[in-house]
Amino acid sequence: MTFPQDFINKIISGDSVETMKKIPDDSVNLVVTSPPYNLKNSTGNGMKDGRGGKWSSAALINGYSHYDDCMPHDKYVKWQRACLEEMMRVINDHGAIFYNHKWRVQNGLLQDRQDIVSGFPVRQIIIWRRKGGINFNAGYFLPTYEVIYLIAKKNFKLAKKANALGDIWEFTQDMNNPHPAPFPEALIERIISSTTADVILDPFMGSGTTGVIAKKLGRKYIGIDISPKYCKMAEDRIAGNGMQRETKGLKPQMDLFKQLQQA
Repeated sequence: MTFPQDFINKIISGDSVETMKKIPDDSVNLVVTSPPYNLKNSTGNGMKDGRGGKWSSAALINGYSHYDDCMPHDKYVKWQRACLEEMMRVINDHGAIFYNHKWRVQNGLLQDRQDIVSGFPVRQIIIWRRKGGINFNAGYFLPTYEVIYLIAKKNFKLAKKANALGDIWEFTQDMNNPHPAPFPEALIERIISSTTADVILDPFMGSGTTGVIAKKLGRKYIGIDISPKYCKMAEDRIAGNGMQRETKGLKPQMDLFKQLQQA
């Protein structure tokens, strides 16, 4: 594979780390991604209680195409740190990574993913309040948010007036997407439009939301996913041949940022 012609505005089916190794240093302005959370190895088996019901057919319970989401924890941490190392290498000195993850309780203790992000230049934590969730454990309250780690190079700056936005964002989950864990389009539009990034990488592209929004905003994208099924889904969406864009809740959320930019 040759950069940039085999990468820019392309969806690549392959291993995230190995594929990123083929991208030259300092070639990307922004990474926006959410890896698999390794939920299937939960100590509390908290995604189901055996009674069926509301969550018995939830797509995430069945896992991902081409990935079982059930690594030994130390192996998972090593893998994710390797991913972040490659992301840091490919972004330039003005670049940043928006790394979305989810805290959880394991063996009765909060697992806040510090074992993954420790040592990386985490500048800020953004709370994505998404409502809803899955919790059959009586030992703690239902989690209703995920965490976005803003991991930034020294010279990273937000777009004009984006710094007026707060660090708690509320976006409804995308309930009309066949992918088991899709990004809401409004969330990705908030991230990308808050930066001046031209080339945006998502090494866990899934159904292609990062590419859809990058194209909408006139930016370039690089998408990677291990699943050929999800790559085809992403390509169809970006080409406009897949499911219709999520619109509910998108306009009110983005109007605030546009008003700030024009103020």
